[in-house]
Amino acid sequence: MKDFIFCSPTTFVFGRDTEQQTGANAKKFGRTKALIHYGGRSAQASGLLDRVKASLEGADVAWVELGGVQPNPRASLVYQGIELARTEKVDLILAVGGGSAIDSAKAIAAGIPYKGDFWDFYEGKAQVKDPVPVAVVLTIPAAGSEGSPGSVITKEEGWLKRAVNDESLRPLFSVLNPELTFTLPPYQTACGAADIMSHVFERYLTNTTDVEFSDRLCESVLKTMIQDVPRVLAKPDDYGPRSNIMWAGMVAHNDIVGVDREQDWSSHDIEHELSALYDVAHGAGLAVVFPAFMRYTMKHDVMRYAQLAVRVWGVEMDYQNPERTATEGINRLVAFYRSIGLPTTFEELGAKVEDIPVMAGKLKLTGGRRLGNFYPLDTADVEAILNLSRFN
Repeated sequence: MKDFIFCSPTTFVFGRDTEQQTGANAKKFGRTKALIHYGGRSAQASGLLDRVKASLEGADVAWVELGGVQPNPRASLVYQGIELARTEKVDLILAVGGGSAIDSAKAIAAGIPYKGDFWDFYEGKAQVKDPVPVAVVLTIPAAGSEGSPGSVITKEEGWLKRAVNDESLRPLFSVLNPELTFTLPPYQTACGAADIMSHVFERYLTNTTDVEFSDRLCESVLKTMIQDVPRVLAKPDDYGPRSNIMWAGMVAHNDIVGVDREQDWSSHDIEHELSALYDVAHGAGLAVVFPAFMRYTMKHDVMRYAQLAVRVWGVEMDYQNPERTATEGINRLVAFYRSIGLPTTFEELGAKVEDIPVMAGKLKLTGGRRLGNFYPLDTADVEAILNLSRFN
């Protein structure tokens, strides 16, 4: 186990009708004016935005709004948000939506006090400092951004998708009402599930030893998803499993299951190039990339993959041939993704084989730089994984 410091300062307000407590929580933290940042029509049509605004007004918290966040949120809207927030002198960026709205809100929050281009943070040229606080009303359990220090933004110029992680970007508070997820389309629910599970896999696939406790935490999150995602697809308004999924999504990515270990994250970086180029849902891209990554790296630590297969998927351990056990675990992951309606092959995403070198090249694995930690990848490895993803 590695040494670590872990702090998760976000206040989580969980349960039915909790969006009506948004204003009270903003007031409790001394906020006086919010920029409400959201995506499309669903937040408006459902009445959620009206309830959030009424809650703010009831607590004497003023607000302005900026909608239009897209999946794979764009830098162009972040620039608009920074200018609006500066002009209006807001002291809270309130994301209403899923990971895209939250990630965009974090980028705006980081950019407001910064005199340069906010993209500097995402290129590693500058460190986030004193961002405006972010709060969340969550509508899609997936990205885990409601409890994490991370944000991912796509820059239209060159279609670059980059991430930043800074502890100052953890939300001030997050409102989690599972009822807000009842109307999620099945495909969005499934994509969210793949995203949540991938956040766990990125931590579970580690070279750090003596991490049995957090292994078990990881396995618990994965088994919850395997149990409850089919339940909510069959009955979308089932509050119990919706609650489990919403909380599992937060736990999967606030780092409680991974602080004690070296983590990987190469599959996420590879998928970012897929979704930047083809604008596919992040979870769908991960459902394609991760099984291929697993097959490619399995022999690096076949017993870790076998442990995953036995403990999570219920595969019987073949002690004479642990590779067979590990392979069956990966096969069951692919079968699960297919059973919930996700694509599992490169072509199903609409991706083109001829673009594989382009995507691998954008990762800039030159001068000895490698991707990930579990099995560090070079450009040839990335191309091999993307080619292998054609045959999941």
